[in-house]
Order: sequence, then structure tokens, then C-alpha cells
Amino acid sequence: MAVKRGAEMQRDQQYVHHTPLSASRVRVLEEALRANLLSVARSPTPRGVDESKHCRYHQNMGHSTEDCVTLKDKLKSLVQAGHLREFVQRMNSRPSGRQGGQGNRQPAVRREPLTTERQEDDESRERPLRGVINTISGGFAGGGPSSAARKRNLRNFHSVNGVGVARRTMPTIIVSRPGSSANILYWKTFQQMDIPDGSIMPFSEQILGFAGERVDTRGYVDLKVCLGTDVGAKELKVRFLLVEAETSYNVLLGRPCLNAFGAIVSTPHLTMKYPADDGTVWVVRVDQKVARECYVAGLKVKPPGHRPVETRSEVAMAELDPREDTDDRVEPMGEVQTFPLEGDDRATMVGKELQQGELQQLGCLLVKNRDFFAWTASDMPGIHPDIISHKLSIFREGRPVSQKKRRLGVEKRRAANEEVGKLIEAGFIREVKYTTWLTNVVMVKKSSGKWRMCTDFTDLNKACPKDTYPLPNIDALVDGVSGYEVMSFLDAYSGYNQIPMYRPDSEKTAFITERGTYCYEVMPFGLKNAGATYQRLMDKVFQQQIGKCMEVYVDDMVVRSRSVEEHRKDLAEVLGQVRRFEMCLNPVKCTFGVRAGKFLGFMLTSRGIEANPDKCMAVLEMRSPRTVKEVQRLVGRLTSLSRFIPHLAERIKSILKAMKKAAKECWDERSEEAFGQVKAILTQPPAMGRPEMGHDL
Repeated sequence: MAVKRGAEMQRDQQYVHHTPLSASRVRVLEEALRANLLSVARSPTPRGVDESKHCRYHQNMGHSTEDCVTLKDKLKSLVQAGHLREFVQRMNSRPSGRQGGQGNRQPAVRREPLTTERQEDDESRERPLRGVINTISGGFAGGGPSSAARKRNLRNFHSVNGVGVARRTMPTIIVSRPGSSANILYWKTFQQMDIPDGSIMPFSEQILGFAGERVDTRGYVDLKVCLGTDVGAKELKVRFLLVEAETSYNVLLGRPCLNAFGAIVSTPHLTMKYPADDGTVWVVRVDQKVARECYVAGLKVKPPGHRPVETRSEVAMAELDPREDTDDRVEPMGEVQTFPLEGDDRATMVGKELQQGELQQLGCLLVKNRDFFAWTASDMPGIHPDIISHKLSIFREGRPVSQKKRRLGVEKRRAANEEVGKLIEAGFIREVKYTTWLTNVVMVKKSSGKWRMCTDFTDLNKACPKDTYPLPNIDALVDGVSGYEVMSFLDAYSGYNQIPMYRPDSEKTAFITERGTYCYEVMPFGLKNAGATYQRLMDKVFQQQIGKCMEVYVDDMVVRSRSVEEHRKDLAEVLGQVRRFEMCLNPVKCTFGVRAGKFLGFMLTSRGIEANPDKCMAVLEMRSPRTVKEVQRLVGRLTSLSRFIPHLAERIKSILKAMKKAAKECWDERSEEAFGQVKAILTQPPAMGRPEMGHDL
């Protein structure tokens, strides 16, 4: 089994020779992890392996860290990208002195014949590393990534769209790269050539760039290419990969194109020669002035920086309540008005359609329970730890990660200090020393122009397993809220921050700023299982009310009733539970006694579930599709509204055919007529009523 595993590792390795290092790979790996250049690729331990060997990179048994082929490839890629250069062996590590004369030599080793691989390996150890020469690899060189793909490519090479129209002529700024295994057509050039998007064929593989980075492609296209502008120049079909990148050139001709033409490039003379079909040699010369202008323009192109990846699942919003800019919140519909609770400056929102008597009854209830509304963070006592606290379950083999401190600009640093001050004043964070887990803060500019402080919990989330606590079914929640006369939308004041952190785990949430190192005393936004913990709390607090008079999805709460009188009783029961567990609501984001509203992306009224007007307007304002992509976009929008369009699949049968071939050929009068019928339905979409016991569906 060990021999088989070694063979598999050698087959999967990316490089034949690896960069000689001046330190052990364990030491280099630790530095790469600390600098956030690598992340641990955890994998299970195979059966029947040598459990005396442990790999820190894969966090499993079977092979050592020094012998890990995947780690060797990763480190070599990092060195080629310009990282970890301090660990590259620059000179011969063997002593140059000859103490004891030639008696210290080992004749047996000197007489042993060296293989080619060993000779190259010895030469790489003896000679200093001057630099790395990178090439572009990947794409269609040889036909594909497998032998079957290469054979199939030779049998089935065809042109999608021959370029013969003058307005589609290839631009003149072209660079030839014999070191590239792919022909590159940059996306900006493709857009200027007025070629329909339907000619793009899908291609999902990546190419390896000059700096060792992997670049995504946007498909490929086959075009007819002739080198030079003279009449009678040789013309061949060339396959180009479409790449979106900042560059001063328009096209990159790689080895496949140069080999197909049999071209030879002379860089000093700025000349290219290739044989024609009649045996003559054609010469293509380049203007030196244009070449210099392209070179100067290329120096001005800024390379893409290495910025940390920020996703909503891995970045914690550290504001007191960072959800103000999100579009997926509960939202009341119709006219509302302010209702004062304590003076004119402390008020909440109520429905404007309520009668005077109904408004007084509802207002008395709200004033009576005004103490559970939080106006500032200091008004929020928080949930008692005996009820619930957020615990971090970390894998047994998980290793603490301390991120290297990132520098912030003057404006971002000032904003971060202000946010830290607010969190300290609210009691959400405390200063900590000697922590093993440490993350950075990332400043994100909001639409209002202010800064939002985010905490990057990427490494901590990777070390935690997913909490499998079930979330409610969205369809069942929407059906449970629809068809009621009166609704109230509740919002907890900085809901996640009302749950305390489990004290032994609080220091694992530590983050570093210019002011110092702090950790969270409350559950912050962005932790992997924060949503599951909050849903568990909601199910515990409103155990008797959920399904009876309210529905809850994480921090979205809706109380619904058949009448205003019944609604007042239901609200009293819900607010009693809020008081019992010492929760606090946000009066600014709560709305009481409205007739309709948005919940989980659906319009809820007394009639039932209605189509979202924003989605309907997107279809109504859409023009007739002209390309396959536009047809696909139309079908996707209609699918999201399928429950409001009777017999949708039958109605758009002619439109679905347009997805199988070019839209210009199949978008006919029948497709236009079907599109018009769908628009007519969406001008007044039907409402979906919830089923009633004893009534017909």
C-alpha cells in the first residue's frame, strides 16, 4: 500500500524539480501560514498507512511534512510568485574548506555514475538561484488536459465564426509569445470586434500565468487569422482563449498559432517570417514607434494587488448593528407613522391604516412595555449565560492561527479607532493579552460614505465544524404568514450581540487594531455557526408562539393575526416572552399593525402571497432578447416568478427553444407573442391564497 501511495503522489505532483530551501519545510510552512499565504488542506487519514508519520499541511498520518509532494508544489509556486524568498538556498550549503586534505572525500560516492535527474539536482544545489523564468501554460496546447480530449480535438476541430467582415478585423496591436502555450484574445478586444456572444464556446479550465497565478477564462472562440495586412497573406483558423486582464496589448499569439503558421520571430529586428503555401517566405515587420508606445503603456498598467478575500460568510460585521444596508430584511408595506413612546425623540413605527380606537389600544400596549426597547447599547442587558451562550467547537487537530497585522490608511485607522471605542463603551469587547488566535480588521465603505469595521474570521471558521441545527423551511414560513389582516415586524436590537460568548472561547475571537488587541464578550457577526445559535435561541424563547401567532427565521420575526383585537393579544403574549428572557427590540426597525409587508423575499398581504413588484418590473422593462445569454437571463427571471404565472412551461415553450441555438435564428413571432402574454400576466399577477380547511383548493 505504501508503494502505491508513493506512486500516486508522484503522479499528482505539479513540478518535476522543487526549489532548494535553506530551512526545513516545516519551518517554511509555519511562516507561510503565519503570513496568510497558505491555509491548511485538511484531509482524512487513509487506511493502512504508516501512522508514525504526520503531515502538518494535510493534518493527517501516512507521510511526513518534508516528503509531502503537494506542499513542495505549493511552496515552489509561492517562491515563483515572489514570496518566501528568504528561505531560498542561494549558494552551496556544503563547506568550501578542505580540512584534512583529500582524505575527507568519499571515493565511493564520487565514482557512482549520476543520472540526469541527480545531475540537475546537484547543479541546482551548487549554483545560486538568480531568478525564475515563467511561462503561460494550460489552454488547448495538445488538445486538452487528457489524452482522450487531445484525440477528440484532432478529430473535431471546427470554426465557430470566421472573421471576414471589415469591422471584425483583428486590431493591430499584437504581441507574439513563444513561451505561451495558449493564444489569448483579451476581453476588451473581443468586445470591440463586434462578434456576437453566441460564438463563445464554454471553457471552464484555468491557465497558469507568467507569475505562477491561475487565471480564469471566459470561454474560447475560433477565428480566421492572417499575419500581416498584405493581400494574399496566409490565413488559418486559430483558437483563442478569452481572458479579462489589464494590458496594453490586444492579442497574444502563443506557440499553437506560431507553430501552425511555421513562424519565426526575431525580437531585435521586430520581424516575423513564415512560409506561404507556394513556398515563398512572407515577412511581417513592426513599427518601432508603436512597439515603444505599447511598452510604455504596459508599464503604466497596475498589476492586480493581493487583497484578502472578503465574503459575507467569512467576514464579521463588528458594528453595533451592521444590517442597515441589507436588502433581505423584513419590510412593511404601505403608509406608516411614528408613535411616541417616551417624548418626541423616542418613538417607533405603527401602521397608518389603523383606526383611532385600534391605535390607542395598540399604543397603550407599546407604552406599557417600552422598557424592552433599547435606544443605546447600554440599555441592553443581554441574554443570561445560563439560557444560552455561543461556544466554539474546534477540530481536535485545529491549529491556532495568528494573522500578521495589516496596515491601514489614516482615514481607515481613524474610523477603526472610533468603532473600537464604541464597542468598548457598549461592553461588547475587552482587551486581551497573550492570545493564540488573532485576526485582522477590514474597513469597508458603506453606501452612506461611512466606514464599517469588519473582523476577518476566515481561519477560525475553517477550524470549526458546521452546526447542523435545522433552520425553518422558508416555504412553510411564508405560507404560515400569508392571508392575515394585521402583521407586526419585530427586530432585535443588535440581535447577535445579545448572546454572550462562552467565557473560555471568547479569547479565540481576538482581533488586532492600532489601539491594541481585543476579544469579543458577545457573539459577533460572521462566526460560522452564529446563525444556528441565534435560531436555537429564538426557538427556545418563542416555543409556544411559533406557528400559533408568529413566525421566526433567525432574526426575522413576524407576528400575524386575523383582527386588530386578536393582534393586540398576540403581541402582548410575544412581548411577555421578550421581557421574560430580557431581550431588547430596536424601536427604529420595528413596525406594528400594518396590513402588508415583505418577508423572506415575498409580498405578504391579506389576500395571500403576491409577486414581488421589483421582480415583476425587471421582466416588464426587459426588451426582447437578441442573444442566447439574454434569453437565458429572461428564463431565469421568469422561473423566480413561476408560481405566479399559470402554466409557465407551456407558455414559454417557444422561448425555451431559443436557448438551444442562436437567438437570431429562433426568436420569431411565436417567441415574441409568448413574451407579450407573460408581460400581460405580470402587469396584474395573481395572488396565491393559503389553503383553508374545508374549502376547495
